[in-house]
Amino acid sequence: MNNSKLIVSVVGGSGYVGGELLRILLFHPGVHLQQVTSRNFAGRPVSFLHPNLRGLTELKFCSPDSLVPCDLLILALPNGNSMKTMHKWIELADRIIDLGADFRFQKAEDWEFWYGFQHTAPELLGKFVYGVPEIFREQIRSAKYVAGPGCEAIVSILCLYPLVKNKIIKNFPIIIDAKMSSSQAGSQASWSSHHPERAGAVRSYKPTSHRHTGEIEQLLKALDPEISVCVSATAIEMIRGILVTIHTFLNSPASEQNIWKILRQEYKEEPFIRLVKMNQGLYRLPEPKVVLGTNLCEIGFEVEQRTSRLVIIGAIDNLVKGAAGNAVQCLNIMAGFPETTALERCGLHPV
Repeated sequence: MNNSKLIVSVVGGSGYVGGELLRILLFHPGVHLQQVTSRNFAGRPVSFLHPNLRGLTELKFCSPDSLVPCDLLILALPNGNSMKTMHKWIELADRIIDLGADFRFQKAEDWEFWYGFQHTAPELLGKFVYGVPEIFREQIRSAKYVAGPGCEAIVSILCLYPLVKNKIIKNFPIIIDAKMSSSQAGSQASWSSHHPERAGAVRSYKPTSHRHTGEIEQLLKALDPEISVCVSATAIEMIRGILVTIHTFLNSPASEQNIWKILRQEYKEEPFIRLVKMNQGLYRLPEPKVVLGTNLCEIGFEVEQRTSRLVIIGAIDNLVKGAAGNAVQCLNIMAGFPETTALERCGLHPV
């Protein structure tokens, strides 16, 4: 330990999620950030790729092969990478938070269905706790290994969980329309991220079978084994943020007051859930722009009595509550820090 601080290292610090982890952890009073890895940029200052960190740290990227033991290791690697090397990471740290998709599923066949190739470490799947603090706080508190959820999955789960738990909505159809920002695709350039192709786009890139569907169903099926979720994903011209508009249908007539009561009962003590439903003003319902840079998840709703349709709207910053901020929230729970430590920032307005 360094002055009784938790020694933390980050594997895969060159991407956008890695940069967010550094931005948050550098201001965490209980953490000593020891090493940050990048094979391609080893020896370069972390501020070379994350210029917002200029003057805040002298850390340089190192090779993953030069990692030394630490108290907690956070993996921010592309999907499919951590399963190949997890046994090595387990030797270096007592506690691990993996932000890739590799250990989110409980069964290898579910991984193979949604990601299309064989899982190489199926014996470890049952050792990971799914990292949604609002639902699995006590399991995370005693966990050695946590699998961070997908960004679109966590906002959808937080919107739906209280309603499914209280049997307010029908288990089918549940239709999630997700508007996704460009940073959700990561920092590697591609044809689809090329500026002339992305700018001004409203591109339906995954109308059906979005892979986060599996995560959402896995969690909700514990409440209702017959539940079925349909996800459509659209890329829009927004750098950060996700907005989900979820179409569900009520089991029986319910007023908006009933829905308010259920959401408040479930989330009244949650520091990063903000219920938003106003009758006036510009920002009457959740909007990603309002939560940029924060670990907040905003949830709102509207009931259409004529059709018994309940529309739930959720907004997060995909890089914070959708990844790095949620990871630090889990870290805080695992290490016994106040859960909001280093995550108290409010959003910026205007941006």
